[in-house]
Amino acid sequence: MPLSDFPVRASVAVSHIGRAIAFYEGRLGLEPLTSGPSAAIPDGSRVYGSGGGPALNVYQSATAGQSRATLATWYVDDIDQVVDELAAAGVELVRYDAYDHDARGITPRAGGGRIAWIQDPDGNTFAIEADT
Repeated sequence: MPLSDFPVRASVAVSHIGRAIAFYEGRLGLEPLTSGPSAAIPDGSRVYGSGGGPALNVYQSATAGQSRATLATWYVDDIDQVVDELAAAGVELVRYDAYDHDARGITPRAGGGRIAWIQDPDGNTFAIEADT
């Protein structure tokens, strides 16, 4: 039975679940599907829905923010609108010296399309991409 037969979701470690809830729900607008324990923390995790199903598991852990890689990507139809809405919610876009960004922080993507990056309070990086 190959793993491709089963759903998968990204898991992201955060240092403080309350601060993470404020970011993921308050700034990104994600809807929690469930909450539960994270190791010894009774209410230390959330599963957020995106695109019609469970997509992101956020849990409190001492390993929070240790990866500098992009952990998950949202593929959107209108990156300009999404970036504008994120900015209005107080989300700052990450700018990398190696790329030319427009005034909003969006850069051309290799192979076509455009991409922008955001980080949560622990420095976990996420991308927003569009084909146009």
